[in-house]
Amino acid sequence: MIQVQDVSGIDLCFGGDMKKLLPAWKDIPDEFKDGNTKWNKVVSDWFFRGLKNVKWVPKTGIDSGKAVAHINAIMSSFEPEHEHKEAGCAYLLSEFFEDVTYETIK
Repeated sequence: MIQVQDVSGIDLCFGGDMKKLLPAWKDIPDEFKDGNTKWNKVVSDWFFRGLKNVKWVPKTGIDSGKAVAHINAIMSSFEPEHEHKEAGCAYLLSEFFEDVTYETIK
C-alpha cells in the first residue's frame, strides 16, 4: 500500500515534491491511465467542477484529512502533465479510500 505523505501549507498552495507525492507514470496501473474508473471521475469532477458535501470512506489506518491534503497538493502543482496528475490522483484515491460520495459545485 502507498503511504499518505505529510504536506505543508506551501505544498497545498503551489504543489509539493512530485517525486515524493505522485507515483511515477510507469507505476500507475493502466486502468487509471485509461481514465475509466470511478476515481478518475472524482478527480475530474474535483478539478473541473469542484466538490461539496464530500464524505470520504477511508481504508483502515488512513487519516482522511492527510490523504485529501496529499491529493490536493498534487492537484495544485503545475509540474506534472494533467494526464499524469489525473491518473496518479485517481490511483492514490483508490489506495487511500474505500468509497466517496459528493455533489459537484458547478
